[in-house]
Parts: sequence; C-alpha cells; structure tokens
Amino acid sequence: MTNAVSPDVFIGRTAVDPQGHKIGSVGQVYVNDQSGVPDWVTVNTGLFGMKENFVPLQGSSLNGDDLVLPFDKDVVKDAPEVSDASHLDADEQDSLYSYYSRYLTGGQSTTMTDTVTGDTDTYTGRGTRGAQGYDTSGPTTDDAMTRSEEQLQVGTQKVETGRARLRKYVVTEQQSVNVPVSREEVRIEREPITEANRGEALDGPDISEEEHEVVLHAEQPVVATESVPVERVRLGTETVTDQQTVSGEVRKEQIELTDDTAADVRADNRNR
Repeated sequence: MTNAVSPDVFIGRTAVDPQGHKIGSVGQVYVNDQSGVPDWVTVNTGLFGMKENFVPLQGSSLNGDDLVLPFDKDVVKDAPEVSDASHLDADEQDSLYSYYSRYLTGGQSTTMTDTVTGDTDTYTGRGTRGAQGYDTSGPTTDDAMTRSEEQLQVGTQKVETGRARLRKYVVTEQQSVNVPVSREEVRIEREPITEANRGEALDGPDISEEEHEVVLHAEQPVVATESVPVERVRLGTETVTDQQTVSGEVRKEQIELTDDTAADVRADNRNR
C-alpha cells in the first residue's frame, strides 16, 4: 500500500481484480475538485482496449506495477457509461457510486477507506463531488500530442546452414574396346611346271609319299590396366542473392476525436 497521491503514479498501470486477473490498463486519472487528490481512473477494456470504464480509487491498492481494484473484471466492464469523459457531473457520479457500492458490501450505503490516499469517504448513492480530467501528458506539455508507431528494422546475419564434403571412392565398371587382331590361314598354292621350276619338280622319285607342315599364327587381345590422372576436383563457394519476405508485429498509436458538440453543429446546419 502507498499514500502516493500524484496522478502520474497510476497512469499506464495494469488494473487487476482482487484475484490478480487483468482487467485492463489505466488510461486517465481524475482528481477531486475540492481535495485535488486522485479520485477516479478510467480502465481501457474491450477489444483492443477501445472502451473506457470509470472506476473509483477507494478501496484500491498498489502492488508492484499493478493497481489492484476491489472489483471483479465483469463489474468494471458493466459499469454505467459516461457521456463526457472529460468531466463527471453529479448525476453520473451518483450513478457510478450507487453501482460500485453494491459490489463492495451488497448495500446502497457503505463507508470505504481509500487505501491509496488514506481518505475516508461515505457513499450513499448521493455523490456530489465533481471530478475533472487530468492531463496525462504532464503539466509541461503543449496543446498537441505526438503520435508514434513502431517500424520493422530489417537486417541480415550470416549463419551456418550446412556443410558440403568431397569424398573419393572406387567403383568398377565394364568397358568395351575394339582391338584389331590378325591370324594366319592356310591356303593351297598351285603353279604349273615351267622351265624355271622343272629341276625342282623332277628332283625326287617319280612316285612317292610326302608330307609338308605349316605352322599357323594368330594375334590375341591382351588386357591390362594403367592408372592415369584425369582431372583435379576441389570445393568452392559462390554467393547467390534471393528475395525473402519477413513480417513482424508493430504497434502504432491511433488518435480519435470525441466531440460532443458535433451533433448540435449538424442540427444547426440543417435548420439554416
């Protein structure tokens, strides 16, 4: 618990229920017109935090970065809506006090001690205190607000994606080569008796038996292997550039205008 009363203490905190369940984030802080201390806060709830719900600070406490409210999430979400978020009038406070009092004690009248400010307030459903908006940007800001948004910062880094290796191994395959080979074949040669060969032809008996032999030759293929170098192989790298699409979530601030006089202006234009 703390006695801090500066509105800046509450802005941006996470509002949780007594069980620690998140309700939403604190958007605006409202101070009491008479005492000048924080009296109400708005909690951004709903889809994307677009809805603001008013919650009294009485009975609340600070726990680290959280603002612990004495109400369940559904109670805050179902609180009466306020038409003008810049100021709470008496009727709106009466409605809000009456609504939240029921969930604290189950009755219409209850006395609650503010654990944040130390003040004691009695709510009877007849609240008359005014609350005005507090500039969440601080007292030193000008009359404009800066809208910011996140942008993706994209770069590259070199990472190892794999390894390539050269390995040499032996395989056996069949090769066919045409080799010319020659062989000797026998043939009979006949020549007539002439004056030139007559002497050789008549040398020997007139009638006899005789045998002549000729040795035949042929070539055969001879297979042998020889290891010879044929090429050099090495590993190299090259850089290839591709296009890749990266995506990420970025946050940006949106600014919306709430103008309660817009309807009156349009009505005036129609009457002209």
